[in-house]
Amino acid sequence: MVTIRMSRTGSKKKPFYHIVVTDSRNKRDGRSLERLGYFNPSAIGQEVPLKLNMERINYWLSKGAQTSDRVAKLLKDNANAVNVA
Repeated sequence: MVTIRMSRTGSKKKPFYHIVVTDSRNKRDGRSLERLGYFNPSAIGQEVPLKLNMERINYWLSKGAQTSDRVAKLLKDNANAVNVA
């Protein structure tokens, strides 16, 4: 099954996550099919905490990809933020 999930990068105690499409059998930080954006939980000031390519995310969801729990929450929060702004 194809999954949209987060892949961790960054250094110790300073996480940075790429939102990726990958086969669910691959390791967390292993090979991915495509990068769809990023999530920076420790963004400060003018830094962008979340950037997503919604066009490609919708494409993969239409092909049957499943999202992880955390990515689904980020997508939901991002949709609400877009509706408010």
